[in-house]
Amino acid sequence: MSRPDLWLILIGGLLVTYATRLSFIVFIPYERMPTWVRRALRLVPSAVLAALITPELLRPGGAFDLSFGNERLVAGGLAWLVAWRTRSAWLTIACGMLALWFLSRL
Repeated sequence: MSRPDLWLILIGGLLVTYATRLSFIVFIPYERMPTWVRRALRLVPSAVLAALITPELLRPGGAFDLSFGNERLVAGGLAWLVAWRTRSAWLTIACGMLALWFLSRL
C-alpha cells in the first residue's frame, strides 16, 4: 500500500467517524431525546474506557492471568477501590498508575 492510499484511508475514516457523530448531535437535539437515552449516553465514556482497559488487565501478555503476579490486574483492582471510595477520576488514575509503577519495580 502506498503512502497516498494510506493517507486517503485514514482521512476517509476520520471523516466518516466525525460525520456519524456529528449527525447524531445535529439531527437529534439533546432536549428531544427520551430520558432513557440521555441516561444511557452519560454512561458511554465509562463503558468505552472499561472496554479498552479490561483486556489489558486480564490478558497482559496475550494469555489470561488472574493471579496476584499480574501487576496490571492488582493495580487495576487498587484503582477500582480508590474509584469506589472517592469517586475521583484523577485520584483513581494517579493511584492506579503509581501502583502499577511500584508493582513493576518489585
